Amino acid sequence: MDEMIKVAVDAMGGDNAPTEIVKGAVEAVNENSKIKVYLTGLKDAVEKELAQYTYNKEQIEVVHATEIIETAEPPVMAIRKKKDSSIVVALNLVKDGTCDAFVSAGSSGAVLVGGQLIVGRIKGIERPPLAPLIPTEKGCSLLIDCGANVDARPSHLVQFAKMGSVYMESVMGVANPKVAIVNIGAEEEKGNALVKETFPLLKNCPEINFIGSIEARDIPTGYADVIVCEAFAGNIILKLYEGVGAMLLRKVKSSIMSTFISKIGGFLVKPALKKTMKGFSLEEHGGAPLLGLNGLVVKTHGSSTANEIKNSILQCVTFKEQKINEKIKEKVILKDE
Repeated sequence: MDEMIKVAVDAMGGDNAPTEIVKGAVEAVNENSKIKVYLTGLKDAVEKELAQYTYNKEQIEVVHATEIIETAEPPVMAIRKKKDSSIVVALNLVKDGTCDAFVSAGSSGAVLVGGQLIVGRIKGIERPPLAPLIPTEKGCSLLIDCGANVDARPSHLVQFAKMGSVYMESVMGVANPKVAIVNIGAEEEKGNALVKETFPLLKNCPEINFIGSIEARDIPTGYADVIVCEAFAGNIILKLYEGVGAMLLRKVKSSIMSTFISKIGGFLVKPALKKTMKGFSLEEHGGAPLLGLNGLVVKTHGSSTANEIKNSILQCVTFKEQKINEKIKEKVILKDE
């Protein structure tokens, strides 16, 4: 019998908790019989939501947690003081080996801090980066880092590039993924001090397929598979991506509904348009993994619906099956020693 992949899910995190979180967990186990989900949170509230669904009872377990970490709370203090919060309880399930992975739509700060303090970094990893998949014309690219390390050093970015390459090759099936560093121009001499110092290090790194700089306008084309930057630039790119995407969708809908003729045309193109827009939806790609930890930690959007939670849980299966942490140790740590 195949080994079960065990995922701890913070049932109380996010704007739509616990309703959408529980629904996403049920959809995940109904889609894949190899998953067992541990839902951490207020037991009565979680079980009330579960009662609405049909699923294999052996695939979902509720772990009671009496506290909830709110988004506005200082992350370090919250992790240290709220030992019985849904986030801390779930992260401890990964730390003690009960679970392989953790998924949360809750406080980003608490997830990042908790991941490092509780689950811990792989020995040799300097900084764990947050790495979401973002949609492009060619499929998707990995943006690394987008929120964990605002003040990164060149050595950090080199490790980001290596970990990103391992992830895209093993999880997404991209052979010899193309790696680029975010810059304000294509020329090697351009950029701030961090980019100028990092560029030659990436250029001379045999473990990656480095193709040079990438300007922000070229990111949506899929020019690079792994997009390397420090978290300040990465977070701006991600948030602008989300905002422009939502705005364009509203504009398209508004234009289609503007006249009787356009409504007829909209009806005719609706199936094709829906398929295209689905491919550009961030939630279709699951959450953002915090790479370089002893277990997998995945952060999803605070506004996550069941679909994103489901995809994030399924993402954990691929991560575990492809032995990403073992590959990071082999290709990132051992190569550096």
